[in-house]
Formats: sequence, C-alpha cells, structure tokens
Amino acid sequence: MILSFLALAAAQAPSLPSSPDPMPPRRAAPPVYAPAAPALPSPRAARPADSPAEARYRACTSEIRTNADSAVATANAWQAQGGGLLARQCLGLALVALERWPAAAAAFEQAAREAEAADDPRRADFWVQAGNSWVAAGEGPRALAAFDAALLAPSLTDELRGEVHLDRARAQVALGNPIAARTEIDRALQLVPGDPFAWYLSAALARRGNDLSRAGTDIARARALAPDNPDILLLAGTLAGLAGNMEEAERLYRRIATAAPASDAGRQALESLATLREVEVPAPAAAPATPAPRPQSR
Repeated sequence: MILSFLALAAAQAPSLPSSPDPMPPRRAAPPVYAPAAPALPSPRAARPADSPAEARYRACTSEIRTNADSAVATANAWQAQGGGLLARQCLGLALVALERWPAAAAAFEQAAREAEAADDPRRADFWVQAGNSWVAAGEGPRALAAFDAALLAPSLTDELRGEVHLDRARAQVALGNPIAARTEIDRALQLVPGDPFAWYLSAALARRGNDLSRAGTDIARARALAPDNPDILLLAGTLAGLAGNMEEAERLYRRIATAAPASDAGRQALESLATLREVEVPAPAAAPATPAPRPQSR
C-alpha cells in the first residue's frame, strides 16, 4: 500500500483534523490485467480448467502474498523460459509489493512495449501500471509520459480514458500543477460521471484551492454515489468542520470510527474526535479584574 501517495492537503484550522490523502493510489498494485476468472459454473457444468500459462500466473501471484522476494525470482525464471506478458506482469506486481517502484515501472513499461508490438489490447493497462509506479517513485514527468502512452491505445474505452485522466491529475498534483490537475479531473468527470472517486478527487482539489463551495458540492456527489465509503465520509467531515458545522463533522467522524475502526480513515476519524473533544473543553474562567480604587473625596 502506498502511504501518503501525494501531498495535497490544505492548511487546516487548529480545531480540525487532517483529511485523508486526497490523491490515494488507484491501480499501482491490483492485477488489473490478470486472466479473467471463469464464471461460476452452473450445477451441471464443470468449471473450465486454467491454461498452463494461466495456472502458472496464478501460482506466481499467490507467491507474492507469502514471499514477494521469492516471487521476483520465480517471475524472472519464468520470463527466461519465455513466459511473456504474464511473467512480466507477475514480476511487476511482485516489485510493487516490495515497493521497488522504479523497477516495477520498468517491468510494466517493458510489458507495455511488448504488448504494443504484438497489438495486444493490454498495452493500456501496462502503461497505466507503469505510470502509477512512477508516481509512487516521485517521477512525475515519467508518469505523465506513461499515461500519455496509455491514452494512445486505440482500444481504450471512454470509461478507461476517464480513469487515465484521473491518474494524470494525480501526477500533475505531484508536480505542483493544480491548474493542470483541475483540467484533467474535469475531463474525467465528463467521461466517468458515475465514478465516486472522481468526485472525491475533485472535492479534494477544490479544498486545496480553498474553493469550499465546489468542494462541498463535489463531495456531496461522491457521497450520493458511495454513501458508505470511509474516505469520502472523512473528507466530508473535514469540509463540514471547515464550514463551521462541527456537529455534522462529529457525526460523520463517529460513523466512520464505528463502521471502519481499523482502516486508515477510521484511525483518522478517531484522532479527529479527540481533537474535537479538546476544542470543546471550556477554557478556565478568567479571574475577575481587580476594580480600580474609588477616588477619595476631599
């Protein structure tokens, strides 16, 4: 998991907690182009067996969960034996698990180039994985180059194109370009208006620019699409507090802390509640001022 993937936090009032990272990682680790799992069989149908390559890929990715270093060696050996794209994919994912970001990005880029040469539609996915790994490595320009390559894929759907623009927005924030990030997010919102994460990022970016009106509108859209998402609720709580509605902020923090106490959002909500309680403690009453002596009559 990438912690503090991008720094996009605005200055907070002392009585308000820090919000969740507004640009969390999207697809640096999940195997988005793994062989599709076969559909669940009907009672009368037997489940189709994996091909040898798929079975080997599943074994390789399972090894990542138990011993990522060993999975790197397994993937490299498989690649030397002609494992092709699936071997490179497993290698990239193993390197992601070890947070070896530049090496992971290089593995995904090599897979993307091989996919392009073979006219394999997975090329866009590999470029996106490379871009996210470059962002994690702090290499914003290389991330943008990878995302640009993904957008050139002829088979890219509008939905996936919108997701790539969101990834480009994260890279632009990493480079300190909030205006360019806003352009990318607005493009994404046109392409994927039903993605709550897009509205969440839009709200976070608006908050960073102190546009609390838009931030409030956009986080409301995100909540309508994903009413129980802890990260969305946490940002909504922070925005409520910034707007002066501390009662709503506390209600949202309590909801997150109760529903997802072990999550990052849950832990931040608990910290926020503690901060709110400190703010609510009344200050000691000031000692009454000593009255000035009465002037004496003569």
